[in-house]
Amino acid sequence: MFSHVMVGSNDVDRAKSFYDRLFEKEGRADDKGRVAYRRNGSVFMISRPIDDQAACHANGGTIGFNFDTPEEVDAWHQRGVEAGGQAIEDPPGYRENAFGKLYLAYLRDPDGNKLCGLHRPQQ
Repeated sequence: MFSHVMVGSNDVDRAKSFYDRLFEKEGRADDKGRVAYRRNGSVFMISRPIDDQAACHANGGTIGFNFDTPEEVDAWHQRGVEAGGQAIEDPPGYRENAFGKLYLAYLRDPDGNKLCGLHRPQQ
């Protein structure tokens, strides 16, 4: 559905350390200092804002990452908390809504960006 998602950071090294642990892989930096993580054709990136203003998170915005099992979501969430992220909303678990039954876990990264780990069970 999307080609990439980029979040701004006021401290790219700190953000890279968090996301390296969250994704269990080292992000790759380009010549402009942007850091990228690739998985299944999608790219997640971290960058200082190009307008030289302070980075801030989107109120109401969420970046969701797909996982194959609830256990992968739980492990992702735990790594995020251990890496300095903040657990938010309800604990990881199943939720039912208009989109069906989903297994969800939510975090804020060190810059305040809202992240979601998501598993869609077979319906």
